[in-house]
Amino acid sequence: MEIYLVRHTTPKIDKGICYGQLNLDVTDSFVDEVALIKKQLPVKEAELYSSPLLRCYKLACQLGNPISLRSELKELNFGTWENIPWNAIPSSEIDPWMANFVTEKPPCGESYLELNKRVLTFFDKLTKIPTETPIIIVSHAGPMRAFLASVLDIPLKDSFSIKLDYGQVIRLTYINNKFTVTAGLETPIAF
Repeated sequence: MEIYLVRHTTPKIDKGICYGQLNLDVTDSFVDEVALIKKQLPVKEAELYSSPLLRCYKLACQLGNPISLRSELKELNFGTWENIPWNAIPSSEIDPWMANFVTEKPPCGESYLELNKRVLTFFDKLTKIPTETPIIIVSHAGPMRAFLASVLDIPLKDSFSIKLDYGQVIRLTYINNKFTVTAGLETPIAF
């Protein structure tokens, strides 16, 4: 099985704003970013899965049809922090989360561990459907890092060392019940 993980293009939001499941549009550079992504996808036909959030869905629509929208591929839910500046979040809320973002939840949000569980459940189900057709998955940095941490045997707390740019494409293979990163990720990853 051949899988391409694709991070969405640049979202239309000011820097320094907290967003996860906030349904953002994309910037004016979208068309150029899509062209670069397509050059990294050497497949003509693929099964296509996408986060339902607009910034992923718009990209998925440019990559093919039909698209299976999967809520498991959404970004972390930051709850009441969504769409507010990071520096405006009260320290009484953000400090405990920063100290242990893997298990702590933002108010009315989810923990990184919860995100990890839903993402790994998605990939577990995916591997149970044998296919020779390549798979393209359009998602966000959080779900991609959580999954790659599992593949690379990296603790979740260290997964932010995995650098993922907007529009980045990572190629994996799934052979003999094991995922292997074959292209698109800088190595070695520093901790």
